[in-house]
Amino acid sequence: MPCTSKCIRIAALAATAIVLGTQIAIAQAPSVASQWLNTPASRVEALAVLEALNANLLSNASATFALDRWCATHKLASEASKIVTERVGGQDKPADEHIRELLTAGPDELIAYRHVRLVCGDRVLSEADNWYVPARLTAEMNQALDTSDVSFGRAVQALNFTRANLTAKLLWSPLCEGWDMGGLVANETNFRSLPPFLLEHHAVLRLRDGTPFSALVERYTDKVLDFRVPRLLSQ
Repeated sequence: MPCTSKCIRIAALAATAIVLGTQIAIAQAPSVASQWLNTPASRVEALAVLEALNANLLSNASATFALDRWCATHKLASEASKIVTERVGGQDKPADEHIRELLTAGPDELIAYRHVRLVCGDRVLSEADNWYVPARLTAEMNQALDTSDVSFGRAVQALNFTRANLTAKLLWSPLCEGWDMGGLVANETNFRSLPPFLLEHHAVLRLRDGTPFSALVERYTDKVLDFRVPRLLSQ
């Protein structure tokens, strides 16, 4: 039988209720970042994940390849996505005396500079300052670095380089100082926004004979935690 006007009005009201209910649920759902800070257990998990990332980065010569795996393992982008580089212009930082010392470069030796973001899908996972000595790379490598957004690690991969880590600093901890002695108190579970950067590394890349050719300062963003809290302690 044909639907009456009353039926149509009821159906329309039901559809509107479903849409509004969905919108309210989405609006009330906590962000992924806030979920990491929702309970004492998830805070412990966040610290464990950061330490795992830190160990992965420190054990790899190239941050690019370490982040490739992090991006894939934690499904931060579509399947088979690789880290891509975004060059940041207008922020040139000439090499100071400390950088020249790290690179064993004379006062007149050319040192190039790159400021880049490493991106997984639509998530910026890190920002890096990179000073390098063009004379210690091949012409093809220098051309790629000068004319494209290729990541430094991919551009110089053929050098089979090594990495000397100078410092690794946790810029933020999900747990308060002394938590291991006093425990986590109730107000520690309040939602709080993550800071923009969570880790900072300083490193030097070296040729196989030990000659340094690149000095790096890498800062890893809160987006490295932009996935759902593991179901270990939080459930």
